[in-house]
Amino acid sequence: MVKNLEGHKIIITGANSGIGYETARALSKSGAEVILAVRNEEKGKAAAESIVREVAQAKVAVIRLDLADLTSVREFVENYKKRYDSLHILINNAGVMLPPYGLTKDGFELQFGSNHLGHFALTGLLLQLLKNTPKSRVVSLSSIAHRGASIDFNNLDGSKGYKGMKFYGQSKLANLLFSKELDNRLKEHELPTISLACHPGISSTNLFKLGKRDAPGYLKALMKVFFQPAEMGALPAIYAATESSLNGGEYIGPDGRGNRKGNPTIETPAPSVYNTETMKKLWEVSERLTGVKYDFSK
Repeated sequence: MVKNLEGHKIIITGANSGIGYETARALSKSGAEVILAVRNEEKGKAAAESIVREVAQAKVAVIRLDLADLTSVREFVENYKKRYDSLHILINNAGVMLPPYGLTKDGFELQFGSNHLGHFALTGLLLQLLKNTPKSRVVSLSSIAHRGASIDFNNLDGSKGYKGMKFYGQSKLANLLFSKELDNRLKEHELPTISLACHPGISSTNLFKLGKRDAPGYLKALMKVFFQPAEMGALPAIYAATESSLNGGEYIGPDGRGNRKGNPTIETPAPSVYNTETMKKLWEVSERLTGVKYDFSK
């Protein structure tokens, strides 16, 4: 049961389906105003209508956001600021998984550009609002795919070779490192905003569609056995967004075997994951590529 968040403003990227939709659906029951940040406004409006049908008092808004286009990211922030003067929770949920090799509007490899750089820019552009909102927090979705992944700074655009799963793992590791480094910098500057990461385990969502084709029947049956439903996969994000005992810097995932399924718990990544040099370099590269500089002044 989500606590009362009356008066809170919550942005969830990629909230029209899967984990994002289930997170929005649950948080809409808290009294907060939930903003669905989605690439396809029609699908976003359909998702909002579905939530309101279930939760009559839900306050849900839709604002277009394409994380694969930095111009769209800036337009989203401007549109948000025209309507709201606070931001309590930002949930960086949206992601693409295993697409054929492609580039974003700005020339970044699609998974690294959408999953990490788009959210890096979005968070930086919203930082002033977060700083000005008491007890605000940023939640970034990673994945168990970060395990064994590394950041290849010499081939971030995939021009020297591309393997979908390798680049997906890289983007999810980037999400995790960004979340931790953001929290470190917020604490260093004694700001009250906190940053946390989470992952949904292995959940049955439309990320597992095969290109434009749906998964075949036998695969759907296997998914039901080995994957948890999106409603369960959303629990770590909801916990990270609302649990008052969290201090920032935590990584939340399912408590089952291999952290694939179950209820949310604090998870400890392998000691080698939070490499200080890698986190600092990723931050500097991300600022340079996006042109977004973070202002940590009070």
